[in-house]
Amino acid sequence: MPPSQPSAQVSYHGKGYDIVREGLAEILVPAAPASTKGKAKAQAVFYNPIQQYSRDLSVLAVRAFADDYIFLKGKKQRKRQETQREARETKSKREPSAGNDEEGREVRETKRKREPNASNDEEGTEARETKRKREPSAGNDEEGGEARRTKRKREPSASNDEKEDIAPVDKKPKREFALQSGSADELEPVISITEGGGDVKADYGGGPKPPEKTKSRDGHRPKPETDATSLFRILDALSATGLRALRYGKEVPIATHITANDLSGSATASIKLNVEHNGLAEKIQPSTSDAINHLHRSIGAPKPGAGQYHVIDLDPYGTAAPFLDSAVRALVDGGLLCVTCTDAGVFASLGYLEKTCSQYGGLPLKGPHAHEGGIRLILHAIATAAARYGIAIEPLLSLSIDFYARLFVRVHRSPAEVKFLASKTMMVYNCDGGCGAWSVQHLAHARAKENRNGETIYKFTAALGPTAAPGCEHCGFKTHLAGPMWSGPLHNPHFIERILDMLPSLDKDVYQTIPRIEGMLTTALNENLDDVAAAPKEHAKRVGNTRAKSGGDPTPDHSDLPLKGTKASPASKDEDSSSQPVRPVPPLDPSSRAHHPFFFVPSTLSGVLHCVSPSDSAMRGALKHLGYRTTRSHTKAGSIVTDAPWSVIWEIMREWVQQKSPVKEDAIRAGTAGYGIMSKDRSKAALRDAKETLAEAHKCVNWEDMEQKLQALLYRMGKKPADGGKSGQSVVNPTEDEPAGVKDPGLGKQKGSMARLQDLKIIFDEGLGKESRGRRMVRYQQNPPDWGPMTKAK
Repeated sequence: MPPSQPSAQVSYHGKGYDIVREGLAEILVPAAPASTKGKAKAQAVFYNPIQQYSRDLSVLAVRAFADDYIFLKGKKQRKRQETQREARETKSKREPSAGNDEEGREVRETKRKREPNASNDEEGTEARETKRKREPSAGNDEEGGEARRTKRKREPSASNDEKEDIAPVDKKPKREFALQSGSADELEPVISITEGGGDVKADYGGGPKPPEKTKSRDGHRPKPETDATSLFRILDALSATGLRALRYGKEVPIATHITANDLSGSATASIKLNVEHNGLAEKIQPSTSDAINHLHRSIGAPKPGAGQYHVIDLDPYGTAAPFLDSAVRALVDGGLLCVTCTDAGVFASLGYLEKTCSQYGGLPLKGPHAHEGGIRLILHAIATAAARYGIAIEPLLSLSIDFYARLFVRVHRSPAEVKFLASKTMMVYNCDGGCGAWSVQHLAHARAKENRNGETIYKFTAALGPTAAPGCEHCGFKTHLAGPMWSGPLHNPHFIERILDMLPSLDKDVYQTIPRIEGMLTTALNENLDDVAAAPKEHAKRVGNTRAKSGGDPTPDHSDLPLKGTKASPASKDEDSSSQPVRPVPPLDPSSRAHHPFFFVPSTLSGVLHCVSPSDSAMRGALKHLGYRTTRSHTKAGSIVTDAPWSVIWEIMREWVQQKSPVKEDAIRAGTAGYGIMSKDRSKAALRDAKETLAEAHKCVNWEDMEQKLQALLYRMGKKPADGGKSGQSVVNPTEDEPAGVKDPGLGKQKGSMARLQDLKIIFDEGLGKESRGRRMVRYQQNPPDWGPMTKAK
């Protein structure tokens, strides 16, 4: 049944409501009067069924994050217990034995020598005589008798003490109070204390109780283990109907406390009604307040960490930029920030570039890759907001979906990792008015080196001047500046694999968008060239996971491979050993960055040259034949991500025009980008070179200079230059994006031996470029009839 259609009706407080089911949750929508049924009307409660995909994905992402968080909590607890056990063992070894060891006997002998003997030496006798003189006699003098009688009156007898202590126990009431833990990661038991010496009992609210105390071998009572799943707080900061909070409460078992906040009082009333209808009153707490104020109150809680959240979900109507500063601070160390921005007209368009800069701190891109640029602008805004407080971010999953962007970012407090922000921030020179080519420049470089102790340290240096000229080197048009924007990885492949592994066990009636989740995440998993190139042949053939066993796409699993540029951080190396459990979502190297951002679309390039577009397989085959890698982007259908420079891409397109799709001479007018591209046709390069050389030779004043130039021309026309082609146009353009020490993998014989575009042998091999055919997947879903952002509820 489509989630947008009411499934039943129910009455609350004398009012009728239609029930709309999504996932395991239900929301109540006021029933329409009989006279208006079947007619379009404004929503009384905001609900957009198009975003069910976002909510399904969010639930799975939070569950994957919770698995990793539980692992870390358990690891910290085990480490703390191990430290305590080692401390007890060390203490027991240092304490001498009272009757067995030699050290104990020496200590006792030394003590006897220092203390005077009461029966033998004179000093002891004198000490006793002095003590008797100072203390009154117990049985002879009046002073001693009075002292004893006074003492007996003041101190009751032992038998009376026992009666008086036991009698009032049942008469005095019990007092209960909540012991608030000092950290959001600890339990919050209710301690029941009986006055008068009774037992102390802890009530954990029906949750898992710590094991009973048992003495260890050394006689100590170990402290009870704190359950790692005892507290998991989620905030739905802009909740509206509370549907997202309801789904977290129903479908995330680890969630113990969920706050559904909204500024509108009517929205909060709707949340309370929906919480009551779903039976989640003990888990979900409605809140009516400004989201920013609520986040700041969480930051300023009396006890550090007591009010912070493990997951914060920001899903506003428009941009989430105003909430980022307070949201990153209201998360616990290692928390998850879920961000939705629906203003694609701002972050992925030049129509409101002044607003883009004010909201996200950078300028947008224009072209097919604009949405990826928008994602990187949002990540840049999050990273800069967090860096001010010594908080580093790690994007786990960043997607461009329909009309909005959805990002899942893990944050943790690490001033050392914040230092990499400058080297993971880039500017883009974009030829948006011409051929569509681009070049990037990072703001700084982070170069690794080893110190004297063999430890890896980083040296941060500023970037040099602009790496691109004002005019495009390919078509001659002017380039425009975009950024600054995030240049690090967009995804954590381990996090994506964690979600994909959940899909075969899910109920498709509950998660109705599973096909699209599988298709989009599989594409996102493989869109990083540095990952897919590292897979060996035998590993690529292996299906290796539950998705393929259940008929899924046989995409190789790269999670156990060393990923170039996205390798696991040094902190996670120990976790991958066979003797220890493997962390579900290990962090990436904080210095890693995307060396090949963005993509191109063959049909767009064909529009510049006014020719028939080559097929995707033909274009990929030509690139692979030259030794370059290719994949696709999740942001746009027909996209090709490659490590080939733009000079090679345009040379392939020129060869396509020559071989497959000739263009009439008058089809490309002078002064256009296509004219500039085609003027560099390599078939005419030799003729141009000859004309230029002859013109220079004609200007020579002596025969020797003229002879030298003509001999050089004949040499160039007959064979390659002696310098290996360095005087010609280079195939591999050295860009500042390729750091020193990072070499292109062995990608073919032509790339390593030929250095000039004129020598490239381009073959449009569709068989080589055709992707392996697995099960059909929904990578790019067609827009339904009711697609788009809906109007606000009235």
